[in-house]
Amino acid sequence: MEKGVFLFNKIASVYGLFFNAQVRNFRRILGNIKEESDFSGCQSIVDIGCGTGALCTVLSEYGMDVTGLEPSEAMLEIALKKAGPGIRFVRGDVLDGLPFRDKSFDVAITSYVAHGLMAKERLILYNEMKRVARHTAVLFDYNEHRSLITDIVEWLEGGDYFSFIRVIKEELTHQFGNLKVINTGKRSALYICKIE
Repeated sequence: MEKGVFLFNKIASVYGLFFNAQVRNFRRILGNIKEESDFSGCQSIVDIGCGTGALCTVLSEYGMDVTGLEPSEAMLEIALKKAGPGIRFVRGDVLDGLPFRDKSFDVAITSYVAHGLMAKERLILYNEMKRVARHTAVLFDYNEHRSLITDIVEWLEGGDYFSFIRVIKEELTHQFGNLKVINTGKRSALYICKIE
């Protein structure tokens, strides 16, 4: 993931410009799907690949104890400046193993991370999410209704985006034994898996 970290260190300031818009978007999305994705019984959550901390900020508004994990130093610097109070940020890369004990959190969530990983790397992500979460693993990512601009950007980034879109549902069902998909917008979805 070193290539990805280098890229995100370079573009972190651009992401920082959109922090407030991302917070508003996450508030809208989570508000719209509140009944379908009830986090009310959850006290702790880890956001894997938290970027600038926008999702962490919104999750903390739900009263959860939030930990954000991010490999990019530049993204973490922005998160520490902009994210809500009381959020714990940790530098780390899921592909190296999460620096948390088994079942440390009620929920493990990741936002727009899985599509950029190769198939073997996604398996590491899923296994680490299962390991650290007691109840639920949630992936917030693209759905099959992608745009041309997204195709171009993802092709330039060099991840496994095109394969991801074709296999995500099958992969998650195979890894977790269950899957609930909630479309959150024209081109995005929450993929929710209960930990069994």
